[in-house]
Amino acid sequence: MVWSDLHCRVDRELRGRSLLPPGSTLLLAVSGGQDSLCLLKLCVDLQPRWGWRLGVAHCDHGWPTDEGIAAHVGAIASTFQLPYHQTTADNLPQTEAAARNWRYQSLSAIAQQEGYGAIATGHTQSDRAETVLYNLIRGAGLTGLAALPWQRPLTDSIQLIRPLLTLTRPETGAFCQRHHLPVWEDVLNQNRHYRRNRLRLDIFPQLRQQFNPQVDRAMAQTAELLTADLDYLEQQTAQLWQASYSAHPPQLARKIVAQSHLALQRRVLHQFCQQHLPQAPTFPQIEALLPLLTAPQGSQSSTMPGQFILRVEGDWLRWVDSRRG
Repeated sequence: MVWSDLHCRVDRELRGRSLLPPGSTLLLAVSGGQDSLCLLKLCVDLQPRWGWRLGVAHCDHGWPTDEGIAAHVGAIASTFQLPYHQTTADNLPQTEAAARNWRYQSLSAIAQQEGYGAIATGHTQSDRAETVLYNLIRGAGLTGLAALPWQRPLTDSIQLIRPLLTLTRPETGAFCQRHHLPVWEDVLNQNRHYRRNRLRLDIFPQLRQQFNPQVDRAMAQTAELLTADLDYLEQQTAQLWQASYSAHPPQLARKIVAQSHLALQRRVLHQFCQQHLPQAPTFPQIEALLPLLTAPQGSQSSTMPGQFILRVEGDWLRWVDSRRG
């Protein structure tokens, strides 16, 4: 094996960030594209240094455009003499969100069934930059802009890791060519019906040409910085939540929350609402609740989704079902 710059960088990130202890059981999510094949080859090459138990998983969407991919990935896994696990969707909607959610659920199920403690995906610096811009356009807050962290829990026992976040898409493509890896060209990657493809094919080339040739790295670094900020805010929010929340009945000690920073007030109110609403509260809904932290007795919010209201009762901001009074 030729030890390349990419091998060194991935090995360094794994060690420096403690992403994956030696001897771990690692399930590689392989789509057949260049990024996931680069991940596969790098992990196979690094395996003797780390003592991992590796396996390959492929999620077949069951779409007409995916015909043949699963067999292709299965053959690659066989070439590397790795266990191969496959799951196939049944009538999966052809949307980005539905496909992404199904893949993570399927990968988690495979990992639990087969005894893998971690799942690795081939997300790159380019993916991270595109996700930051995509979420910014949609109006995301700090959580959305701290995109694609190096690791996050999928279940209580399974970690998702992304070892390639310092690599760009051109680098993974060159690596696959150099090692003669049989990349499957997914025709859906050229379909501008999908918004992420429009970002990749149209918007980012213009940003590189007209604004910053290193825009991918710049936006990925922004995500890295915001990830640390988000981690700190979540720690502070957890402490404030513990000090202010009472479950029976659901209520917040509003004076304690009101004495905190605005950023923490918003996050605690968001968590409070999210526990009871069928979907995440919107920014305007949270902003409308902030005055209740210092409002007079009996003040209440406008009706929330599901006919719920938040009402000031003494020192508490209480969650009330308006249908019950």
